[in-house]
Amino acid sequence: MMSTSLIIPAILLLASLIALGFTLSQLQASRRQLRILNARRIAAQSNIQKRRMELQEVRNRAKLLEDTVSGGTSAVEKVHRAISSTTFGLIDLFSRDEEFRQSARKARETHDQTSKTVYKTVRTTNKALHILADTLIIGKAEKQLASKKPGASDTSETGK
Repeated sequence: MMSTSLIIPAILLLASLIALGFTLSQLQASRRQLRILNARRIAAQSNIQKRRMELQEVRNRAKLLEDTVSGGTSAVEKVHRAISSTTFGLIDLFSRDEEFRQSARKARETHDQTSKTVYKTVRTTNKALHILADTLIIGKAEKQLASKKPGASDTSETGK
């Protein structure tokens, strides 16, 4: 009788150890799957952040280009105005013929008005091109980024 009273607890103890071993192996497998899932989540977030940063870089470059053209236009306009003012001023100062002076003054008015119109047109065109590029290129890229589902693979980057 004594031997059967020891066998039953031993069997129960062995069954408990087997169940504990199985539970530990399941826990280890779950942890491994959780690490893989977490790594994939981080990679997906990293890709989204990378696309956002690339989009911001495109925006910044477009704005820099617009500002460069605008600043360059202003610099050229100032130099142009200084040269024309000097030229017309010298003609007005040194010309002995009053008729020639009057003709030069009219030419200066026409020149200054035309110059203002040209530089205004350059600035307007520059802004319009920036808006167009923003709408066509950046807007399209933003829509693509917004439509991407987290974790969805990007076939254009992987080549699949």
